[in-house]
Amino acid sequence: MNGKKGSFAINIPSVDTKVKPPETGKKDGIGGFACKAWIWRVWEFAKEDTNRVTFSFKVGLSVLLVSLLILFQAPYDIFGTNIIWSILTVAIMFEYTVGATFNRGFNRAIGSVLAGILAVAVAQLALRSGRVAEPIIIGISIFLIGAITSFMKLWPSLVPYEYGFRVILFTYCLIIVSGYRMGNPIRTAMDRLYSIAIGGFVAVLVNVLVLPIWAGEQLHKEIVSSFNSLADSLEECVKKYLGDDGLEHPEFSKTVMDEFPDEPAYRKCRNTLNSSAKIESLANSAKWEPPHGRFPHFLYPWSEYVKVGAVLRYCAYEVMALHGVLHSEIQAPYNLRVRFQSEIQDAATQAAELVRNLGKDISDMKRSLKTSLLKKVHISTERLQRAIDMHCYLLISNFEPNDNSSKTLPKLSHTLSTIPYDLSNQLPELDSNNLVKTSDPTNQTTPSGTIPLGQPVESYHEMMRKQSRRLHSWPSRAVDAYEDDGGLAVDFVPRMKALESTAALSLATFTSLLIEFVARLDHLVEAVDELSNLAKFKHESV
Repeated sequence: MNGKKGSFAINIPSVDTKVKPPETGKKDGIGGFACKAWIWRVWEFAKEDTNRVTFSFKVGLSVLLVSLLILFQAPYDIFGTNIIWSILTVAIMFEYTVGATFNRGFNRAIGSVLAGILAVAVAQLALRSGRVAEPIIIGISIFLIGAITSFMKLWPSLVPYEYGFRVILFTYCLIIVSGYRMGNPIRTAMDRLYSIAIGGFVAVLVNVLVLPIWAGEQLHKEIVSSFNSLADSLEECVKKYLGDDGLEHPEFSKTVMDEFPDEPAYRKCRNTLNSSAKIESLANSAKWEPPHGRFPHFLYPWSEYVKVGAVLRYCAYEVMALHGVLHSEIQAPYNLRVRFQSEIQDAATQAAELVRNLGKDISDMKRSLKTSLLKKVHISTERLQRAIDMHCYLLISNFEPNDNSSKTLPKLSHTLSTIPYDLSNQLPELDSNNLVKTSDPTNQTTPSGTIPLGQPVESYHEMMRKQSRRLHSWPSRAVDAYEDDGGLAVDFVPRMKALESTAALSLATFTSLLIEFVARLDHLVEAVDELSNLAKFKHESV
């Protein structure tokens, strides 16, 4: 010890070292919390659409009914192991809506029948060809069926029947291969077709009789919801645009990713633009459904709902463009937006009211004249156009004479409104003592294109102002150009005026998009009128 030769050290743990208790309780708490959170998410998901729970229970009931054919001895003795095909048919064929189930069942039935007929015909031909040629013929037929069905389901006009071609492929392969081993392809094909028919019958019966979910009703609700989302999004956008004083702007990443949690109507409008595939799928499924509920007519014009949805998205593009102006980097001054607040608000309110009334007519399946509402929308839009025409001078930059530049410099604090800061915070304060007087004879050789400034020692606050100006001004490169060599460029004032004009034109862009949205409403009214005529909505005059 103490560094002496031959000494050794003994490490004794300190007295205050404590044995850590097992963390099972903590882990159990975390696991319990995660379990509760998962249960809550499942509950919210089911509460959002109760039909999801209904669909799940219906699928379970169908599978149970088909499984009884195996659990009981009598039906199992008749069909044997082929009854498994009934369970597979229910699992594959049962869809969310009645129309989709009918569509899938049709493809399943046609595909199974064609595959059975082809399998029996090829099997009989192979049996008569001898034991040597039989497997060769079967192998070639499997290759041809696989190639032909895979090619045909890619044909554009046959895409809706893609599932039918898939059924032909795997049913044919299973029947002909199992028939080759069992030696009786006809008996095998008939037993499996019977099993498929039983499974399809049970799936259709349960889906239609037990709390049916109609694709037509889902399509109807989806269109009405899209109308309301479009109206809400328009009002929300205009309200935020007129009420935004420019002090708060979302981050660039949120703007790019369309993440605005405080704008639920905007997110619904974005979902409306992405609902094209859903509406077309519901319309194709609704065509297979029999008359039911509020749709008692045969050959109901479901395709008109697709057209109305297309025109609705045509209008929603303008609303999304308005949201783009709302979240753009270049913004018009707040006082300029307030100048046209009454006209913009009135036009948006009237347009949103018209859209909501169109959605209400479709929801109630009533046909009403929209002449008065359209007239109000057009009058409010004309007021907005007249206001823009009368005050168009506010949307352009007013260049003042260059010979009085000393008077224009103090006004620069109100010229640039592209960022949420005043220009007074963006530009260094100019001291009049630093400006060179024109009467000084020592400066007669100074070029008239520049205004020489003094070169005082740059303070910390001055440096921070410049840094902030580089980060937050628009455009940032132009600001750096103004500070070259500590001098002021000759075109400083005109370029500032140009930036001001660009910012003011943002308001012109917003109003022009709003007017274009109103113009597109005429097409939306025509599409709704066409739907009400073909669907025979009840006539109600307004």
